[in-house]
Amino acid sequence: MTDNLSIRAIEERLLTRWPETKLEPSLDRIVNVMRLLGDPQRRYRSVHITGTNGKTSTARMVEALLAASGERTGRLTSPHLTSVRERIGIAEEVIDVRAFRSAYSAVGKQAELVDATMRHPLSFFEMTVAMAYRAFADAAVDVAVVEVGMGGRWDATNVIDADVAVVLPVDLDHTDYLGPTAARIAQEKAGIIKPGSVAVSARQSAEVAEVLRARADSVGSRLVVQGNDFSLLRRTAVEGGQVISVQGLYGTYSNVFLALHGRHQAANAACAIAAAEAAAGRQLDHAAVRAGLGQVSSPGRFDVRPGEPLVILDAAHNPHGARALVESLAELAPCRTFAVIAAMADKDIEGVLRELESVVDVVVCTRNSSPRSIAPAKLAATARQVFGAQRIHVAFNVATAIEKARALAAPLPGRASDALVLVTGSVVTVGDANRVLPPGPPMGQALPG
Repeated sequence: MTDNLSIRAIEERLLTRWPETKLEPSLDRIVNVMRLLGDPQRRYRSVHITGTNGKTSTARMVEALLAASGERTGRLTSPHLTSVRERIGIAEEVIDVRAFRSAYSAVGKQAELVDATMRHPLSFFEMTVAMAYRAFADAAVDVAVVEVGMGGRWDATNVIDADVAVVLPVDLDHTDYLGPTAARIAQEKAGIIKPGSVAVSARQSAEVAEVLRARADSVGSRLVVQGNDFSLLRRTAVEGGQVISVQGLYGTYSNVFLALHGRHQAANAACAIAAAEAAAGRQLDHAAVRAGLGQVSSPGRFDVRPGEPLVILDAAHNPHGARALVESLAELAPCRTFAVIAAMADKDIEGVLRELESVVDVVVCTRNSSPRSIAPAKLAATARQVFGAQRIHVAFNVATAIEKARALAAPLPGRASDALVLVTGSVVTVGDANRVLPPGPPMGQALPG
């Protein structure tokens, strides 16, 4: 019986399955389990989002815009910070315990049948995708906003035939699975573009744009591109976020407050508006745009936490993400930045550090709670090559690293604080920090500088 299992027990059962990092290019398992469930993913419209970075934030913005427009929404994002329930949202709220337990019970029964007939059992990720799609149907959502786990074509989420596909900027990441070049990676991500859909593309390199155009043409999808068919007209950083103006597919939305920081989030917001318009098939109500973007949050993405000094959590884990983080931090200058960094051993750690070097004063190298985390000493050795030995410290775990960074950032007696602590390098690193820090304010907080 699974109906009375605790959330912790369900998480433990899910974690006994193939991890998210172990992949096989096949949709057979997820297709079979969804068929046994009655293909619940066919009962609602969907918006499917891929790209190298920005997927979670953009999904949350699309969700907020559609919800403010009167749609009942479902949301699937990954990975989570502290609890697997965070991956599944219903009507802009984390799925409740009863619904989560019900989805696991329904999927678990069918998964046993599929596991018995397949070479490999359903993975952790495949299970959570199936649970989300079943939960959305049970909750009678109008539209689901779905973030790809990795790539697109072979991703378990791709059993939906989305009305709208969103491709955010494509750069190098997961090259061991997706390919060594941006064009090859784009071919995988373009797999979410389905016949008759609208494909919304962020600004891309020429080689990526060519791949997306070829895919859209081959399946009869309408491709709309940022900078041509819709655009970010202007942005101004303000307390708690920024004010943006966007030319959408059907209308112009001027002087809208966006409760997220950074130029990259403004560009993501333009894509989100175009995607929401495409899903609705019309111009959005201006009041809905203001309500949706003015209240949106994206935990762990330039996520400001109160305190002295302030702490900023950001899940940047590749050079492309680190560049966006650097732009956001640069807007806070002059401000001393003390970074806590823990990263996965298979990432381009040196590339991330080189991007951060210009805006980070001191680095505290540590490990996060994942077994894939690089050892602090090895991370510190790489960091010393980039920052120099005098700017590098080492700590045993994220919690102690934050305390060390706070101590280093403390102002001199009689002087006002001019520093902040940055925690970055991985979603797991941010999740570890999230467990020991107070929650952020709902509408952001004024930043120093």
